[in-house]
Amino acid sequence: EVQLQASGGGSVRAGSSLRLSCTASGFSIGDWTIGWFRQAPGKEREGVSCINNSVGSTIDHDSVKGRFTASSDVAKNTAWLRMDSLKPEDTAVYYCAAVRECKVVGDTLLGLGVYNWGKGTQVTVSS
Repeated sequence: EVQLQASGGGSVRAGSSLRLSCTASGFSIGDWTIGWFRQAPGKEREGVSCINNSVGSTIDHDSVKGRFTASSDVAKNTAWLRMDSLKPEDTAVYYCAAVRECKVVGDTLLGLGVYNWGKGTQVTVSS
């Protein structure tokens, strides 16, 4: 069964750090870009960070540049999102997805050609 599972969320204070994990089963993340997305209450889902596992490159939305870092270990079939200097506006349900590519269009980070979405993990940042 093809599956992605995001985990590692929690409730933290502003300025704290969290590391989210995205574990894949049933397929190899090495063939895909892993995108991280989030959805806050009442808002549309937005792209946050992506890692292209074919070339090892990353791309981040402007709102998280310098604070969030996407990484992965293909051998472990796992990707991570390290989130530092968290802000209350980072509060959302975070999802990982295997996509064909990520692309910045205007001020939006898009995940194109979604193969599989993982279940989300809640991140709550209090001031």
